[in-house]
Parts: sequence; C-alpha cells; structure tokens
Amino acid sequence: MRRQGDDGRDPGERPHRHLAGGRRGREGRGGRGGERRRLRDLRLFAGDDWQTPEERERIRELGKQMRPPAKYIWLSIIGMHLVIAGTWGLSYLIMHAVFQSAYPELEWPIWRQFLTIELAFFLLLGFIHLVRLFYRPLRRQMEWFFNLIIAMKELSKGNFDVTFKSNPKYMGQFGPLVSTFNEMASELHQMERMRQEFISNVSHEFQSPLTSIAGFARALRTDELPAETTSHYLDIIETESKRLSRLSDNLLKLTSLESKHHPFEPKPYRLDRQLRHIILSCEPLWQRKNIEMDVDLPEATIVADEDLMSQVWINLLHNSIKFTPEGGTVGVRLTTSDDRIHAVVYNSGPDISPQALPHLFERFFKEDKARERAGGGSGLGLSIVKKIVDMHDGDIAASNRPKGGAQFAVSLPSGS
Repeated sequence: MRRQGDDGRDPGERPHRHLAGGRRGREGRGGRGGERRRLRDLRLFAGDDWQTPEERERIRELGKQMRPPAKYIWLSIIGMHLVIAGTWGLSYLIMHAVFQSAYPELEWPIWRQFLTIELAFFLLLGFIHLVRLFYRPLRRQMEWFFNLIIAMKELSKGNFDVTFKSNPKYMGQFGPLVSTFNEMASELHQMERMRQEFISNVSHEFQSPLTSIAGFARALRTDELPAETTSHYLDIIETESKRLSRLSDNLLKLTSLESKHHPFEPKPYRLDRQLRHIILSCEPLWQRKNIEMDVDLPEATIVADEDLMSQVWINLLHNSIKFTPEGGTVGVRLTTSDDRIHAVVYNSGPDISPQALPHLFERFFKEDKARERAGGGSGLGLSIVKKIVDMHDGDIAASNRPKGGAQFAVSLPSGS
C-alpha cells in the first residue's frame, strides 16, 4: 500500500505547477507562506514589469500626500487625552457632589470609584456621539466608496469622461486609489480620442484616392477623349492605386510592430555598410534632382534587426531627398561614443515649423498636407521609424539645422 503525504497526494505524483510557470510549492497551501507564493505567482503572471521602482516610488509619494500632517496627528492624540481627562474630572466632580449632598454618611470608596468610572464612560460616549453629529468620516468614506463603484460602472460602459472628485481630508489610505482611478480614466479618455482620430484619418486617407480613381474612371467612359488624355488619366489611376497599396501596407506594418508579435531578430552587422548600400540604392532619386550627397560613415558595428533598421534609413533618406530642392544637399553622418552609435540624416531643404516638430512622429501627421499628397506620402512613415527605434531601445529626434534645413538624429545602443 502506497503512503500518502499530509496533503492527501501520492508522494510519487508530480506536484502541481503554479500559474506563473513551474516553481514547486515547498510551502503549505495555507498560511503566510502560501499567501506570499500566490502573490508572487500573480505578479509573475501579470508580467515582469508588474510594478516598476518608479511606480512604487510614485505610489509612496501619493500616500505621503494623502497622509494627514504630523501636527494634526499629535493634536488628535493630545485632544483624546484631554477629552478622557476632562470626562474623568467631570464625572469625579459630579459623583463627589452627589455623595456629599445625598449620602454624606456613606464611605464606600470602591463603589464610588466604580460609579465614577461608569459615569466617565457614558460621558465619553455622549461626547463621541455629539462629535459624530457634525463630523462623520466613516459615512463620508462609505459615500465615497459607492460613488467610486458608480464611476467604475460608467467607465465600463465606455464613458471615459469621468473624474472622481473627493476631499483628501476624508480619504486617508484610499487617496492613492482615487488619484490612480482619475489617472486611468484620463488615459482611457485620451486613448479613445486617439482611436477616433485614427479612424477619421484612415477614412480620409482612403477616401481621397478612391474618389480620384472613381472620378477618372468615370471620365474614361467618354469615347471622345484623346489618346494623350486617356493615358494621363490612366497614369493618375495607377498612381492613386499604388498610393492605396502603400497606405495599406504601412498600416499593416505599423499594426504588426505595435502588436509586439512582429519578428525581431537582432544580430551584429556593419551599420556603415548598410547605410552605404541604401544610399547607392537611392541614387536615381538624388541624381534626378542633382542633389549632392555629404556622407561620413566610419566603421561601426551594431547589434540590431538589420531588416527593420533598413526601413528606418530608407524612410529617413527618402524624406530628406523629397524635401530637398534641386541642387541641394543631403547628408548622412555616423559617430560613436561609449556604448552608443549616433546617426544623423539632414538636408538643405526648408525648416520644419516649431508647431510641427512635437508632432512629426504621430500617425498621419502632415505639416503640409497638399505637398505630402502630391508626393504620395501617407503620414505613417515616421511613426514606423519611431516604433522601430523604440524596439531597439534607441532615441530619435527631429530638429532644424542652424544653417537651414531639417535633420533627424538617431541614437542606438551598439549592443557590443
């Protein structure tokens, strides 16, 4: 007959694995050890970044803000002692007067002390009840709790324009919860606004070329059109179709990058060689506009996803060439410092307006919508660039050069 353990399980049976993946439970199911283990498993299940040190520090600061000042705590303690002393003194005086007037011949110090304590206790309860008529923190906290439930129900219905107002004086330890709820509602409201703007922008970007294609297709039904005009209309339809294809491709690419399931395979390679190859592949574009290429690419090795990074350099280089006037200059420079690699792509074209600089990497943002539409831009290229750079723990910034023109500076960890 096989022996069973204390928990009723066969010793030869493999122990049950926890939710977070594979750590054996050496502690009992109950008690403080089991509770700590369950909490650890929940944290691991939620993710490695369940609570960062910055978030813990922020919650600690919120707790300090909602905590009453030390002087009020000391005043409360002193007030409690004064109230106890006052009720005791009052009850002592009352009992002394009663015994001196009604029963002067009785000498029962024990009964007298007992009655004094009872009277002091009832006086203290009466004082507390009198205070509660004007100051009711528990009821206020219950009202706050039910209002929070109502606000959460509104949030679950999609009403993100919810702000929970409360007096920090009555919140105590619930203060950080109120602040976090308002912050969550505000971020959800912002995400909903961004979602609506995204849908509106996508609809607009698709509608424009579709309208153009439909209009010229309708015009081609006319039999009297000259051959030259027909060819021109067909070229426009082909251009708008390619624009639609690029737009859908960029949308799918951006969605894939943001889903965190996009293939990401970093490996060491020569970044200077990659940039030279991309510059040479763009030669027809900059030769057509007689653009002078200013290239400074010292040897640099980086650990990154080569295919994804090629999209970054192609996008930045195409943008620089597109906005550079005839006979202008486009430059690509590469430098290294410590454990980072810095790449700068610049041009001698027009400056970027100060109003547009903070929004360049937003989806569908176009500083000059008419010029972008004429050039076939969709406003998604820089958003894709920013996402790829973020995936590599890098930084990208846009600025204007002192001598005129725009530049994009990319900083990446070398990974070596």
